Amino acid sequence: MGHLLRSLLIILVFVLPASAQEDPFFSVDGLNEGLGAPPDNVDRRTPRTALDTFLTAADAGDWRAASHVLDLGDIETGLQARDGEILARQLHSVLDRKAVLDWSRLNQRPDALQVLGGSQQAQAGEPRRSLLIRELNLDPVPAAIRLNRVKPGEDTAPVWIFPRETVADIPALYAAYGPSALEARLPAAMLNDAVWGLMWWELIGLPLLIAASILLAWAIRRLFEKIRRSSDRAVVRGVLHGVRTPAMIAAVTTLFFVASRSIFVFSGQIEIFLTPLIAVGYVTAILMLILNVADALLDNLLAPEEDLDLTEAQYQDARSTATKLNAVKRILTIAVVLIGSGVVLSTADVFRGLGLSILASAGALTLVLGFAAREVLGNIMASLQIALNQSARMGDRVVWKGEVCYVERIHLTFIQLRNWDGTRIIVPVGEFVSETFTNWSIQDPAMLKILKFKFRPETDLDALREAFFEVMEELRQDEKLGGEVGEASEASMNVTGQDVFGIDVWFSVPCRDPNTSWDVACASRERIVKAARKIEGADGKSIFPEAQAAEAA
Repeated sequence: MGHLLRSLLIILVFVLPASAQEDPFFSVDGLNEGLGAPPDNVDRRTPRTALDTFLTAADAGDWRAASHVLDLGDIETGLQARDGEILARQLHSVLDRKAVLDWSRLNQRPDALQVLGGSQQAQAGEPRRSLLIRELNLDPVPAAIRLNRVKPGEDTAPVWIFPRETVADIPALYAAYGPSALEARLPAAMLNDAVWGLMWWELIGLPLLIAASILLAWAIRRLFEKIRRSSDRAVVRGVLHGVRTPAMIAAVTTLFFVASRSIFVFSGQIEIFLTPLIAVGYVTAILMLILNVADALLDNLLAPEEDLDLTEAQYQDARSTATKLNAVKRILTIAVVLIGSGVVLSTADVFRGLGLSILASAGALTLVLGFAAREVLGNIMASLQIALNQSARMGDRVVWKGEVCYVERIHLTFIQLRNWDGTRIIVPVGEFVSETFTNWSIQDPAMLKILKFKFRPETDLDALREAFFEVMEELRQDEKLGGEVGEASEASMNVTGQDVFGIDVWFSVPCRDPNTSWDVACASRERIVKAARKIEGADGKSIFPEAQAAEAA
């Protein structure tokens, strides 16, 4: 009994896969009886020869031979000869204009078996009975142009033809992608091939379209300039100036898009470049719009040394707003670049099959690109980190490697610092966030400037302290710096140490704003030196140590 069960299981293992395997062709009752026997120049044994037969016959104007590559089974037998030629002519027009043929997918085997293939190609090593040539958009669902392998009857060899589903979509495809109304009115001579597979009307129409786009861009530029000059607000003028170029690009791109869909339905040689260029145009316009408008707002509302000085203490909220605006600009820029790259790749036939999957997958190419751009990506993420944690905001006064600067711009990959003398320091964002820096503006802009002096031990400290507080009072009365000196209670004089040369005396000068603290410190130091000289003259004793250069070293 056990031996019998094992035998049955073995039989099932071999029989079930064989029964589940589908035939390498579609069985049909008959094929194009209304066309008669196909002529000798019709070869439909392999997908490559079938498509080559169709294109060769169409180029020669032999539409009867071309119609033999169409499955006309849904058409009445008596109408197949007439309608077949019409459908063949229409399909050839669609293929010529919109289909970029990948002949490597149409091999020279009757079973279309793909010998080579990786783990991602599930049908490698198996015979094929249907091949997708191109998928074109139609309303409401796309239409697939396919070649199917059919067997008309038991005694007939299988052949490759355009199936009934594709034939049924030909009129709609021709209406959407066939010649425009303008092209239909052109004389036959203009429809002949000129050079590079282009027709004469395309060689004439394309330069005219380019000239029209230049004229449109010039008109939009003049319009924006006129509107910009009529405004008396700097921010409006800045935004209009930033929008002008993206508007020109978007308008020219729209002109090409409309012209290529309704006026000039170009052939595949132009369409293969025109479609991705239209996508690039829109992506570029959106990207420039984001960057230009954000920069215009920063330059005219929030930038230092303009109508609003972010370095001033009272504009702490404005510094945060400017930094957040920069963060939004960077996030939108990254999003537009990623999505736009996917759109451009998916619209270009040379990259069909890559498209958005490159950006979404963790494949080898993505890893290679990520490794090559790791420094750039690291800087981008670091700039987003600064924008989110607000450790350094636009307009903040910082000390970077001993240089007193303020943050002028936080770019995508670097930070632009402005030094006290007007020079700019460019720091990669990754380096900036990995180093320790001092931020004078992050919490409370008020600060103490410490002035360090060395005096002789016998110096009258009480007189020196009194002179220091008089200096502070004089500064508060100063017309220029009076408002920059802090509270009197925060001023102090402390003896912090001593050595062989004398005593160390530190004067703590309160400052309200880090941007003017250097000026307050310089003025205080000058007045303290003068006051010390007066004390020295009154006592007749030197209060500053007298040391030789070698001793001081």
